Amino acid sequence: MKFQLKNIIALMALVLVFTSCSKDEDPINVITGEGGIGLEFDNVFGSANLILNTQTNTTSQGENLKISDVKYIVSNIVLTKEDGSTYIYPKLKSYFIVDESNEASQTIELTNIPAGNYTKVKFGIGVDQTQFSLGAAGQGNFLTQAQDAGMMWSWSAGYKFVMFEGMFTSPTVTTDTSFMVHTGQTGTAYNYTEVTLNLPESATIRTTITPDVHIFADVAKIIDGTNKIKLSDNNMGGMGAMIMGGANLPLITSNLSDMFIVNHVHND
Repeated sequence: MKFQLKNIIALMALVLVFTSCSKDEDPINVITGEGGIGLEFDNVFGSANLILNTQTNTTSQGENLKISDVKYIVSNIVLTKEDGSTYIYPKLKSYFIVDESNEASQTIELTNIPAGNYTKVKFGIGVDQTQFSLGAAGQGNFLTQAQDAGMMWSWSAGYKFVMFEGMFTSPTVTTDTSFMVHTGQTGTAYNYTEVTLNLPESATIRTTITPDVHIFADVAKIIDGTNKIKLSDNNMGGMGAMIMGGANLPLITSNLSDMFIVNHVHND
């Protein structure tokens, strides 16, 4: 009986050793593979959905806008995991045009992303100077895409980073008057900027899960953000307000930092 008891105790000890080794050697919560993610840009004006051409939108300066065009270049996308590590989306694939008149353009589909739990997204508005300095031949297919979308003045003048156009009235401009707001390179100023957004919950990219990050883009803040720009102050002799350079352009570029906010994340 003593011999049998000794054998049982020895066997139990051996099982515990193997169990312990097995637990130490097994990977715990290791996430492998690749997946995709969608960045959905939903243009709004303040708290209202943006509707082109038919909706009057009022700024805090008392100006009424009927918007006909909103386009902007999204570039250089970087995703940050919960452990602080980052994934830089391949640069040559990281240039997109979001166009309010083209619903398909409003969701950017990114593929072959390392699986993980992501908590931040960073992107540029415009084409960075390093990319532009590669010349026309170094732009790949994006140059043609930008030309077709009207997002270039000319190659020498460069890309339009943001296009914001329509008609407006104000207390001092009582008849419908056109406005055009374009950002981009002006003289020696290169008005490219970057935006970093925290996600309200992690985007869990897996081989079987493709999250969708729903981003609100408040176009009112282009001229009605931290910096207030009145279209009526830029009305060129009653011929329309044109803001494409000068002292207002860096103020508008600064406003773009607060134009975007993540509303929610879908983990499907």
